[in-house]
Amino acid sequence: MSGADAGAGTAEDAPDAESGPSLGYERHTTVIARTVVRVTVPIILLTAVALLLQGHNQPGGGFIGAVLTATAFVLVYVVFGQAYLQSDLLGLDTADDTHRAVEYYRWLFTAGLVVALASGLVPLAFGFPFLTQAVAMLEGLPLYGHMEVASAFAFDLGVYFTVVGGLLTVLGEVGTE
Repeated sequence: MSGADAGAGTAEDAPDAESGPSLGYERHTTVIARTVVRVTVPIILLTAVALLLQGHNQPGGGFIGAVLTATAFVLVYVVFGQAYLQSDLLGLDTADDTHRAVEYYRWLFTAGLVVALASGLVPLAFGFPFLTQAVAMLEGLPLYGHMEVASAFAFDLGVYFTVVGGLLTVLGEVGTE
């Protein structure tokens, strides 16, 4: 094999500058895997949101919704790769080879802890025990008519953000190894 042949082989293997980092996944996964992920991830995310919204009244809530959300991110990460997740989905710069999304995952984890803690402390300010639940009925809403809003949803939302942030931080840290 001549030097010209060796150079041509490596040039074909490397993604060209026009395709950017997000198209590198096409050489490592199958069309079937990419198609299945594109179809199932929106369904997983919709189910996660539904479980989050019903959690204060029925089984489900912040934890299981967050686990499903993290599962959707894991599928995207495994099939499409870190560069696609960062640049195309999260809109982050991938010029350096670091997983910059981990910073945002940590922020999400912290924000979730703050929301969950605040939802427990607010009742104390009004003389009620920690994590006391209150319910408000909103009347005259377009399309819905009336809607029940429970303070337990704030706690579920905090748990959701904490679990998503924690699981994605672990995924990001392990993925860069």
